[in-house]
Amino acid sequence: MAVIGHNGSGKSTLAKHFNALLLPHRGSVSVNGMDTRDKECLWEIRRQVGMVFQNPDNQLIATTVEEDVAFGPENLGVDPVQIRKAVDESIVSVGLTPYKTRAPHLLSGGQKQRVAIAGIVAMRPNYLVLDEPTAMLDPSGRKEVMETVTRLNKEEGLTVIHITHFMEEAVFADRVIVMEEGQIALEGTPREVFSQVEKLKEMRLDVPQMTELRDSLVREGIILPPGILTVEEMVVALCH
Repeated sequence: MAVIGHNGSGKSTLAKHFNALLLPHRGSVSVNGMDTRDKECLWEIRRQVGMVFQNPDNQLIATTVEEDVAFGPENLGVDPVQIRKAVDESIVSVGLTPYKTRAPHLLSGGQKQRVAIAGIVAMRPNYLVLDEPTAMLDPSGRKEVMETVTRLNKEEGLTVIHITHFMEEAVFADRVIVMEEGQIALEGTPREVFSQVEKLKEMRLDVPQMTELRDSLVREGIILPPGILTVEEMVVALCH
């Protein structure tokens, strides 16, 4: 699932409620039946809901990649044999096996963010919450991280909640939620949400480039199917 919205719409605030970094002033937040305000549930909630933030440097603390990935399970009191297994599997899952003994601060931005993701995955969470994880990365780093996240979701079945301001990232989600002033303004599949070009622009949001191109071509009289999100879909539509 992707969560989008302009700055100040409440995206990051919502993310911090998912694992009790913030607590509700009204109503309640429940994670698999556990109330985030119940202090006895705090550790289990944070085990089940792992978070990765914008700046990977703020989440890396150890001298090697594998030590950093082991930090979370160690703090959960996991058996050392299980930690070794979880660390190795997590490093493989993010494609960093050749770098496991490397110092994290020597890695690229995309690689650092993948180390941060591996550290969360090693804790065996049910949910991975990404709070604009590619905001500080260059296009190459963004691509690395998105490929990793997509693989974890599609191949390993990890539920991902991805908060992003890059519409090209949101198009690959199964579901998109648009927030405005702390409320859900739109929700649906990427095709359903991004087909509402004018409404999104009214909320000061961009749309995927191909969606905007499709909208412009249709206004010029070219007949194209609705819901075009990618370059490949545009090429197919124009060739028919």
